[in-house]
Amino acid sequence: MKLSTALFLVVLGVVLGLLLTHPAWFPVAAGSLAMAIPVKDAATAARKFATRGAAAGADYANGVRGSGQRWQAGSTAGSQNYAQGVNEAIANNRFAKGVAEAGAAKFEERAATVGAQRFPQGIQGAEQTWAQATAPYLQTIAAANLPPRGPKGDPRNQQRSAMMAELLRKRKVGG
Repeated sequence: MKLSTALFLVVLGVVLGLLLTHPAWFPVAAGSLAMAIPVKDAATAARKFATRGAAAGADYANGVRGSGQRWQAGSTAGSQNYAQGVNEAIANNRFAKGVAEAGAAKFEERAATVGAQRFPQGIQGAEQTWAQATAPYLQTIAAANLPPRGPKGDPRNQQRSAMMAELLRKRKVGG
């Protein structure tokens, strides 16, 4: 649909809405037009949601392009709201309630179907990000100067593990 056609339809809808609802232009006693609002059943609405949503990938991508600065500014400005919301959720035990409401069967079914379908694509798409995020830890491991290994079960082996854990933790928190 051309933009001009879409704009015309929007304007026409607004004008008709005003004509049919504004008392000065359509003098009808208040409440005399009351009627039920036709609503589709949930299954039909869900099917439409899924069908239209699945076809909207390009629209989604176009809407996201160029919005990074607005997202960052808005997210930064709203960080206190985020913290407050998370703290309220924790205080009201919403996470556990949500888990209980969904149940184990839903988790398994969705993970085995939707998750399994999206997992390979997500992993492939994250390759560069994973490499960048992992490189500093691999460098830390490579630069570690650990004492020699001891025999199996030797407490020195636990000390080596503790040293590595401490090095990696320092790398993570910047200490």
